[in-house]
Amino acid sequence: SIIRELGPVLAALMITGRAGSALPAEIGIMRITEQIDALTVMALNPMRYLVAPSILAGLVTFPLLTAIFDVVGIFGGYLVGVKLLGLSPGTYFGEMQTFVDLNDIMTGFWKSLSFGVIVTWVCTYKGFHVGHGAEGVARATTQAVVLSSVLILVWDYFMGSILQ
Repeated sequence: SIIRELGPVLAALMITGRAGSALPAEIGIMRITEQIDALTVMALNPMRYLVAPSILAGLVTFPLLTAIFDVVGIFGGYLVGVKLLGLSPGTYFGEMQTFVDLNDIMTGFWKSLSFGVIVTWVCTYKGFHVGHGAEGVARATTQAVVLSSVLILVWDYFMGSILQ
């Protein structure tokens, strides 16, 4: 179902491609220009100052984008079913209510929350542990996007098995 599987995974992969590349690049540049060391010297905890807001943003944006993706997917199914295949709108929504239950919605929600934590955690970790120079930042950014994408798919498999 789009609500249980496709929505959370595709939304997470889209965010990973965009924010998953920006976050390690931003933190990586801060690391190589010693801005993170400056935060530590000023008695600011870099984890609290940089990582916590990123994880909070992931916890908010991943479920929101998943909900938008689900609504667009349901509307697309409506257009295909009603306009192309000639179903009545009542039949479409009646069958949708039959096949979609609260468990599907909650599974999609929990998946999107966990994807938000996974992606922001991996991306901030890779940003904090960059190599030297611009090449190190580029490498950390690529690793963050690839690792996040793989972890999304692996975690989706396990969540699907657990929440069945």
